[in-house]
Amino acid sequence: MINTIIFDFGDVFINLDKQATTDALKDLGVSEWNEDLDQLNLKYELGTISGEDFLAGIQKHTNNASIEDISKAWNAILLDFPLYRLEFLQMLSKKYRLFLLSNTDAIHIETFEQKSGISFYSAFYQCFEKVYFSYEVGMRKPNAELYNYLLDNHGLQAKQTLFIDDKKENTDAASALGFQVWNLKVGEEDVVDLFDKKILQ
Repeated sequence: MINTIIFDFGDVFINLDKQATTDALKDLGVSEWNEDLDQLNLKYELGTISGEDFLAGIQKHTNNASIEDISKAWNAILLDFPLYRLEFLQMLSKKYRLFLLSNTDAIHIETFEQKSGISFYSAFYQCFEKVYFSYEVGMRKPNAELYNYLLDNHGLQAKQTLFIDDKKENTDAASALGFQVWNLKVGEEDVVDLFDKKILQ
């Protein structure tokens, strides 16, 4: 019997347009997302470098674009967060222990909070027993260490916990640890379809 649900954030609650950031960076001179940028992003998501260092790192790959323009391009990925998903989450929070587990960075979270406003994001965060952002805990999915950290911190049992994420590598890693999982297919499924999946009794 599932008594706990762990959710990803991007493309589960907030809609994303990954191509928008790719296109916006390309306009600034970043011809391709290379290994150097990948490592830079990884460090930032793990909280080992500052936002200033991250943006300055991207700047080296541009046509001398301004930090402001780079930040804007980086945030182009963030779209809307439909109210109906928050309402669904609020309903779930009355029946289950809920957690948020997201690979993300400080710039994206600050931008989400600014765009959505304090009443909305506060209502969102209040649905969860605990919110885990990779840049705050220094660990990322699909690292087993992060899943075990959450289980141990809250006395959870993997077999009684459902993990929902749009990336298969993340749900595969959780499944290998004994979690129940739903690899949500973006564009075809919505988190509010959860009960249609017959995962929860």
